[in-house]
Amino acid sequence: MSEQKPPIIVKRIKKVTGGHHGGAWKIAYADFVTAMMAFFLLMWLLGSTAKGDLEGISEYFKTPLKVAMQGGSGSGDSSSVIKGGGTDITRQSGQVKKGETEPEKRTFNLRAAKAELERVEKENLKQLKKSLEKAIDANPTLRQFKRQLLIDITSEGLRIQIVDEQNRPMFNLASAELQPYTKIILREIGPLLNDVQNRVSLSGHTDAMPYANRERGYSNWELSADRANASRRELVAGGMDDAKMLRVVGLASSVPFGSAQPLDPVNRRISIIVMNKRTEEAITKEASGVSDPAEIEAETGETPDADTAAR
Repeated sequence: MSEQKPPIIVKRIKKVTGGHHGGAWKIAYADFVTAMMAFFLLMWLLGSTAKGDLEGISEYFKTPLKVAMQGGSGSGDSSSVIKGGGTDITRQSGQVKKGETEPEKRTFNLRAAKAELERVEKENLKQLKKSLEKAIDANPTLRQFKRQLLIDITSEGLRIQIVDEQNRPMFNLASAELQPYTKIILREIGPLLNDVQNRVSLSGHTDAMPYANRERGYSNWELSADRANASRRELVAGGMDDAKMLRVVGLASSVPFGSAQPLDPVNRRISIIVMNKRTEEAITKEASGVSDPAEIEAETGETPDADTAAR
């Protein structure tokens, strides 16, 4: 019997290529970049968040349930970035203050709006003043009376005063009849007053010299009122809208011109005031006898009753 040979076993080793040694490092790098982005974002938020918000966040992490249910010490703080906004994120002006009630918020907003309107109105009156001064300089007729035309800004609005000079009165002696050049002045000024929406108040003034025919009941009071009304008619004749005139009064010699002596001719004048909104509203409400409840609430913080509003 022949001897049997053992079987030949061939081992084949399968080689697997490792490629790029795996991508675990990419994942780690992405996590690192994400963490850095989150860190810088946190630093930016901390740097741009107001102190009140930081205190609120701190309070939340200390007692989150209390803050969630009741609001912590930083809740609704006046320096809130989201509530206030604007260029200065830390400012308190114009933002909701901690513990501020709805009426207080409305009062603050009303005052802010009125302040802005007053600022714009004052700029418009200043522009009107410049227009009047340019018109006087450009008009040869008005330019010769420049010393008698006084224009300034007062708490009531833009004031235009036409005053007497010793040898150049605006009216005939003891009369409400205007001199021809006074009519020219008023008719030139009239159209310019239409450049703004503000209404106009006009007052007549005299010196302290008693009126000659006082025994007949006609005094400087009647004379100043008649002169004021005659001036109003010339303004309207020159082109001023008649609806712009709100008040025409005669003040006789009760309001001298500055520190002038009672008999000084400069006291004899016509005063035209392009009123600001505050003065116009005050005159209107005073004449009507009715107060504005919203304004009373804005000024005092209290809601007036019906009797107070009617006074």
